[in-house]
Amino acid sequence: MNKQSIVEAVHAKLGGTKVQAEQVVDTVIETIVGSLKKGDDVSIAGLGIFAVKTRAARTARNPRTGESVQVPAMKVPKFRASKALKDAVK
Repeated sequence: MNKQSIVEAVHAKLGGTKVQAEQVVDTVIETIVGSLKKGDDVSIAGLGIFAVKTRAARTARNPRTGESVQVPAMKVPKFRASKALKDAVK
């Protein structure tokens, strides 16, 4: 499933035009991304929690050359599935 499939599902459920359905999906995605950029968690009941995790700086190794490389600290998105989602997938 991709974004277009989600747009079609929203369109089938809500009616209206596909452009409006795409705007709804885009708004949801933009809202989640915006909240994560601010450092807030996004919790969606029955789906899970989107959060931002900070990875510490570390030393990695280039597998091709064996050379050590410094990897800077960074923020990465994280998703924790809810119990309902885990049970539904089983």
